[in-house]
Amino acid sequence: MYQIEQNTINYAYPYSDVFATSVRLMQSEQPLTFVLVHGSWADASFWNGIGYELTSMGHTVFAPEYPGHGADPNKNVTHEMISHSVAASIASRNLQQIILVGHSFGGSVIQKVTELIPERIRRLVFLDAFVLNDGEMVADEFPAPVKASFQQLRENSKDDTIMLPFSLFRETFVNLASLGLAEKMYSMVSPEPAKPFYEKLDLKVFYSLNMPKSYIFLTEDNVLPQYNSEYGWHPHMSNRLGLFRYIQGHGDHMSTAKTHPVMLAHRIYEAGRD
Repeated sequence: MYQIEQNTINYAYPYSDVFATSVRLMQSEQPLTFVLVHGSWADASFWNGIGYELTSMGHTVFAPEYPGHGADPNKNVTHEMISHSVAASIASRNLQQIILVGHSFGGSVIQKVTELIPERIRRLVFLDAFVLNDGEMVADEFPAPVKASFQQLRENSKDDTIMLPFSLFRETFVNLASLGLAEKMYSMVSPEPAKPFYEKLDLKVFYSLNMPKSYIFLTEDNVLPQYNSEYGWHPHMSNRLGLFRYIQGHGDHMSTAKTHPVMLAHRIYEAGRD
């Protein structure tokens, strides 16, 4: 069963029928429960295609919406509000032995959720996601020009939010998409609450837990500088996990979830299975 907490957005998924068939033939030997946590400038509908495919493979999937996103008009939210909301959604459904997946900013969210409900989590999966050090804030991982640009956008907003310019969204978040798909996805983007980016997180408990972890790296993801020892998804952030399972695939930061959900669903299963 695939559950999403807000209205879904439907896309056409032009993936290969041959590949889709081969994935379905490899039906999961191990049914799992996935909780999928989206990132910034997105909402729970980011997971629509992936959630559908995981469900078709025999898994239970839940995609919680968190404050300041989806249908929630209130942008005055904090990182603590977001992480507590996700943990409460999981607890209210009494989900156990979950594979907790975080994409992008969602990586920092699942770090804090893990501290709140470690007994419910079987494994953590980071999908091109932030893995913060103890005492860091998400903005610490932005390259200096991006940090300056975001600060200016924040100061110019009326409600302490950051709205991506289309040029930045097009070239970095959806660099593999056609122009038409990029424009369609951008039309659904809303300003992102800024406060959660600038909150230093106490992660001592997270780093004290002996939790199985996986990292999925999409090689065309251009949101952070590639192959830069100071920034980037892998190996810069992934190596902070200590012992972890590494899964690699082709894709960009956001549009691949819409164009190749079968592939990503299979990568997430590979990352989550025992």
